[in-house]
Amino acid sequence: MEDVFAVAGAGEFLPHDKDRRWSDRKGEWVVVDDIVQDRERTLIPTLTDRGVLRVHLYGPWGHLFEAQEAAAKLAAVHGAGKARVVWFQDGPNASAACTRVQLRSFDRPAPVVDGIGVLSEAAAGVAGTFDDFSANLADEGFAFLNSRLDTVGPVLVAVRDCRVVGAIGPMETMSDPIGQVRLLPQYFGVLPECRGLGLGRLLWRAAMHWGQENGADYQLLQTTVGGPSDRLCRSEGLIDLGFVCALDA
Repeated sequence: MEDVFAVAGAGEFLPHDKDRRWSDRKGEWVVVDDIVQDRERTLIPTLTDRGVLRVHLYGPWGHLFEAQEAAAKLAAVHGAGKARVVWFQDGPNASAACTRVQLRSFDRPAPVVDGIGVLSEAAAGVAGTFDDFSANLADEGFAFLNSRLDTVGPVLVAVRDCRVVGAIGPMETMSDPIGQVRLLPQYFGVLPECRGLGLGRLLWRAAMHWGQENGADYQLLQTTVGGPSDRLCRSEGLIDLGFVCALDA
């Protein structure tokens, strides 16, 4: 935390910050002077360059109302257009937007998967269909990924009838603060008309094989509760660590 505080507001990334691959400047920083901390709870506010004020609550979520009040107040003080509270708990919260945190460690095998290729190694005609694929799944982040293909790691793809119908990537690793190698989060999706064929599972398993082959110790994922990726990861035996919850103030 001392390292995080040291670069607050400076736009600098820490060496283990996964967002370094997307930008040359950090777009969210801790508002150090407004941190509240005692034995019962810690409230750490952050501000983004898009005008979002978040209060991160650490401690019993019984302090949620206090955190909401603090977020609303600080948003007004700092001229933020939106205020939210973010916290972690063991189970989902019906009143909040929740994502499940899951762990995949690489202390068990991740076998090679047939039928999944690398986009950069595909024939030109096939690779060219990634534009349409990305446009169809723009809401899932693929349009953004498509704009960054030249600066990030490989993308794994499923191909049917000479066109890309599913993808996961970019495939990259990074050391964490204690020197463990993590497989970084990926964009992951299959075209609606090709779902239900097992392609998502093939892509996922191919990504896990890539991680193992490239020295990853683990991967942490956040999945929307009850969504396709959530169901897939749970069926693949990942460890459920709890839930990140967010609520507007």
